[in-house]
Amino acid sequence: MQTYNVYNNLDLTELDELPLTQNERIQPFNNIVTMAYESVGETQEVSLPQLVRLDSTNQWTMAVQPAKEYTWQRMNDNSEEIFTVESTSPFPRFSNENRIPVTFSIGESLAFSRNTYNAVVQRFNIFQLFTLEPSDVFYMKNDAGAWVQVVNLIKWKGFFFPYPTYGGVMVIESGEHDFNDYIERVTLGKGTYIPQDDIKNHPYLKGQNTLAEKISRIQAQSLQFLGGFTDPLPWNMKTAVKIPELPQDQNQQPYVTDFNFEGMTTDASDGLYHWFGLEPIGEERTSLAFSVVIPADGTDKLYYYNHAAKKEGYAGVSAMPLKVIESRKEYDWSVNKPVEFRPFIKNIAGRKRLFVLGTVAAVRDSSKQFDGAATPDLALVDAEYRDVIWIDAKHPSQWTSTILKQLGETWKASERIPDSILYPTRNDKDMMPIQILDSIQVDTTAMPVSKTIPNEVVDSVGVVEQ
Repeated sequence: MQTYNVYNNLDLTELDELPLTQNERIQPFNNIVTMAYESVGETQEVSLPQLVRLDSTNQWTMAVQPAKEYTWQRMNDNSEEIFTVESTSPFPRFSNENRIPVTFSIGESLAFSRNTYNAVVQRFNIFQLFTLEPSDVFYMKNDAGAWVQVVNLIKWKGFFFPYPTYGGVMVIESGEHDFNDYIERVTLGKGTYIPQDDIKNHPYLKGQNTLAEKISRIQAQSLQFLGGFTDPLPWNMKTAVKIPELPQDQNQQPYVTDFNFEGMTTDASDGLYHWFGLEPIGEERTSLAFSVVIPADGTDKLYYYNHAAKKEGYAGVSAMPLKVIESRKEYDWSVNKPVEFRPFIKNIAGRKRLFVLGTVAAVRDSSKQFDGAATPDLALVDAEYRDVIWIDAKHPSQWTSTILKQLGETWKASERIPDSILYPTRNDKDMMPIQILDSIQVDTTAMPVSKTIPNEVVDSVGVVEQ
């Protein structure tokens, strides 16, 4: 009933075509976590990395804060630093300009009134105490260029079957606290509340990633009621879908993706979205039923593309790990895992094509996290043709040409695509006509001619006659 209530209150929009992806991130979430911990000291830890829009680029941001195992530091120290690394870089650096000195007197691991959760809850009024709940913490710049801590809020609606919705954000400013701040923090908490309706008035929050995954997951799952209230029952299940869970993947859907809606007949704007690839509810069914994109800035919309109704026959995310493993049998797959299969949608060979981009990450049996690699192996899987294309993480500009080189002839034969569409920029010298010149077409004027003609004539026997 909770999921059905969510479905009834959704603003659903069906897409006629998929949006394009841009600014593809290369490293998986847990690789970023691992490499961040390789760059901090014993008494420090990093907050969970969050993918946000920062200075017109997509970056992983996380705070360096006192570790939870060290109580004294949690009570006395501040959070003094923020890591920012570009998500499109195959070589994440946690040094020099990527370490931003910023002081936060309120943090996720700090104790008592300096704890982010406690400070936000104390800021609530009586009504908000019963309806709002702090969720995730994001670090980003506000419209003035100052670093702030943004806490997204979950708002619970309904009485008998309450369900979570986006409740806005609480913004906590950076800086050390004086005595007045201490009194305010202890008595009233800290933070500036920005409700959902007011997000549009803050440019740094538009197109941003501030939506709690707990909300987007239940919204995506509610599409199982697209065929009606009784459709999820065992004797129906026409549109019954699930969010696939890959047991070896440490970061499940949704995946924050940068979408481009240019040229589409929709009110959606470019920016960060939560993407889901929904599959039929049966364990053996691994086709892609729906692509769901939910605005990550909390806009009250849900966009979906119905692959099943269009009979496209695309393979879902659950089918991808085995396809990647099958394509490289020489790998030791006991310590290497294909993870985080996220969408890669490009306009290639005359139409939009859906690929799934996965990263091969190494993990040891004794490790809880993936062991980060500076140059990960990337694999693209064509959701329609099921072919695996291995691409170079260091040269994203060459990915399209790599795809065409491997699948171009297959598409040409299967879809009867002419060369002018398949290779619009190719200059094939073998197909160019060869210019043939005979003897009478030779430009004799270009030949050097002596200015003076001697009177001497040499005959066949070499006698010179005057």
